[in-house]
Amino acid sequence: MSIEAAGKVTKGFFDIMKEQPLALALCVMNFALIGFLYVQSAAFNAQRESNVKIFVDVQREVQKLLSQCIVPPTQQRGGLPLDPEPPIRVVNPGGE
Repeated sequence: MSIEAAGKVTKGFFDIMKEQPLALALCVMNFALIGFLYVQSAAFNAQRESNVKIFVDVQREVQKLLSQCIVPPTQQRGGLPLDPEPPIRVVNPGGE
């Protein structure tokens, strides 16, 4: 595209914008919407990053606390068996 053709296209665009103020307002609103969406998504991503950091920190603290837990020996578990009793099998008297 030559410079003259680009100049004609640009001149035509601005002539249309002068004749149709509603089209100019539409272009301005589109750019404003794009800007708003960019700002909103940037703020959302920053907040999400902060939440993920907090979540990871909490998980790290929980893992640290769990790593310091001591499992008591069998004698100190209050007499509870390690393996629960097998489930009771109920027989259907109807034949099935």
